[in-house]
Amino acid sequence: MRKIAQIDLDQADDLEELIRQYSGAGALGAGDIAKGVDIMEEIFKDHTAFLGLAGPMVASGLRKIITDLIKEGFIDGVVTNGANIVHDLIEALGGAHYTESQERDDAALHKEGLGRIGNVLTKTRDFEVFEEKVQEMLHDMDETLRGNMSVAELTAELGRRLDDEDSFLKAAYDRGVPVFSPGITDSMLGLQMWIFAQDNTLLLNVLKDMPILSDMVFRAEKTGAIFLGGGLPKHYIMGANLLRGGLDAAVQITLDRPEAGSLSGARLEEGISWGKMKDTEKKVTVIGDATMLFPLMVWAVRKRI
Repeated sequence: MRKIAQIDLDQADDLEELIRQYSGAGALGAGDIAKGVDIMEEIFKDHTAFLGLAGPMVASGLRKIITDLIKEGFIDGVVTNGANIVHDLIEALGGAHYTESQERDDAALHKEGLGRIGNVLTKTRDFEVFEEKVQEMLHDMDETLRGNMSVAELTAELGRRLDDEDSFLKAAYDRGVPVFSPGITDSMLGLQMWIFAQDNTLLLNVLKDMPILSDMVFRAEKTGAIFLGGGLPKHYIMGANLLRGGLDAAVQITLDRPEAGSLSGARLEEGISWGKMKDTEKKVTVIGDATMLFPLMVWAVRKRI
């Protein structure tokens, strides 16, 4: 038992100092954020670090943060849904994501050639450019490779063909960081690959990713994960770490709740029962919007490192 330390804003010169004060506060949200920053710092320093991306993290403005973490050597492997790959390519190929203050009818947005992700808008024309360029990139890839290609090989080949320095796919290719996406066919990129495969050689072998991922897990002295959201990326990382008795450390930022039994809402403690998370204090589930909390937490960690 310890006495709660009251937060004193006059003693906080910057955000990092404020978050340090959070650690002395109660075990509510503030304390979880402070613990998450501490664990994230450890993961970046001396763990093989996996970043799990569920939800529209790129479209929501986290793209450059993810890219910078990869460039700076803090991330060793990325597991993402297909959407974040698509939206990274949209930006890399000259497109963008938009927002506006007014709320408009979705039927009207559709007529104007706009798609909506919450309060983020995309232009249909940007997807048309994406479709054209993806077809060109697939044609440009070696046919032998296309005949038995892992997702990590696909994302590397895409990253190799990009010039945008803010692209996380390019940064991952440049740094040799594998980008996995076990559900990639559930995306606009998956649709384009299927269309390409009607008249061209293309066989995506998701099992071919498993030796790459398992080798990373087996070679690691310690493994850590940062989960933005949950879903398939979270389970893919945790499932692989089952091979070594579980993750050594993890931070999860999610808005989902555990009552429905979904993995996205499950607290990290649940993973202990499956051997996917070690029984350690180096784990915390932070309840909140990752698009708000992750930038603040990364800022605080980078201030320390």
